[in-house]
Amino acid sequence: MQAAVYREIDVVRPEIIAVPEIGAGELLIRIDTCGVCGTDLKKIHTGSHAAPRVFGHEMAGTVAAVGSGVSGFAVGERVMAFHHIPCGTCFYCRKQTFAQCETYKKVGTTAGFAAAGGGFAEYIRVMDWIVATGGVVKIPDDIPFEQAAFIEPVNTCYKAIRLLNLEADDTVLVIGQGSIGVILAALAHRTGARVLTSDLYPERHAIAAQFGLTHPIDARGDVVGAAKAATEGRGADVVLVAVGADALIAMAMDAVRPGGRVMLFASTQHGTAPFDPAAVCMDEKTLMGSYSASAAIQEEGIDLVFSGYRDGSLDLTKLISHRFSLDECAEAIHLASNPKPDSMKIVMKP
Repeated sequence: MQAAVYREIDVVRPEIIAVPEIGAGELLIRIDTCGVCGTDLKKIHTGSHAAPRVFGHEMAGTVAAVGSGVSGFAVGERVMAFHHIPCGTCFYCRKQTFAQCETYKKVGTTAGFAAAGGGFAEYIRVMDWIVATGGVVKIPDDIPFEQAAFIEPVNTCYKAIRLLNLEADDTVLVIGQGSIGVILAALAHRTGARVLTSDLYPERHAIAAQFGLTHPIDARGDVVGAAKAATEGRGADVVLVAVGADALIAMAMDAVRPGGRVMLFASTQHGTAPFDPAAVCMDEKTLMGSYSASAAIQEEGIDLVFSGYRDGSLDLTKLISHRFSLDECAEAIHLASNPKPDSMKIVMKP
């Protein structure tokens, strides 16, 4: 089969590799669509994972083979698969901090080599604990694969929004309007909160407007001043940082009101970020984070993706700006790593 294989830092190329063999309790899925995620890019560009690997985890496709002992799935069914599923019983699972569970940190889908998701390939093997614990989701016939491929990223965004417990009189600032920023802002908007969106590109604000996001801020200007002007000088109740740039953390802390909350969503690389500690102590501003998906809201997230497509309120296929074949994987990775005004979600179509 064809796959986009990570061979060394900054190098992903199309290769022919073996179709993965499945065992008891496992599934083989033929991939239709796989989104390129920022965490994939981080691994490709930093060398955090030893090569060779096949990355990709925002994926949907069709069951191609069913291992012995599997019930509830048949060849030809349309599905998506989560690549992480928690054990459900450890300390972190009991505290519903699922992303810290050791079982959750294991990757349960692969196209070959060390497990790394595998969605940038024609076929993936879904391991037994993923299949057995609800990690494979059936896709209704009226939902496109491209919409279903957003189930995992929507879960991660919905987790963050749920943690914030937004209220209808809240003002939320979302910094960054790439595809994840738009999803975060759209989900915040659904709570009834007023949502301000900041980005460098008017093209992205135009896409955000299709999701009811009608309070754009030009990030080339004074974002903090705009947030305060919209809130009688206080600052936003909540600021979500949807860009992985440490320099934006101080700006977010300045843009949030005393007693407000700053949520880091895209800060997945270790580093240092200066901010005023008195803002946390004396101004009682909360700096918090949210990472990866939550098993506790899996069904709600799935329903958001399906119902949102059906009623048009969350048609995430509108976020897809570019589609690439596996032959074009290097170009796909390059564009996703160097976004343009007209580039949003990049997907591969094996």
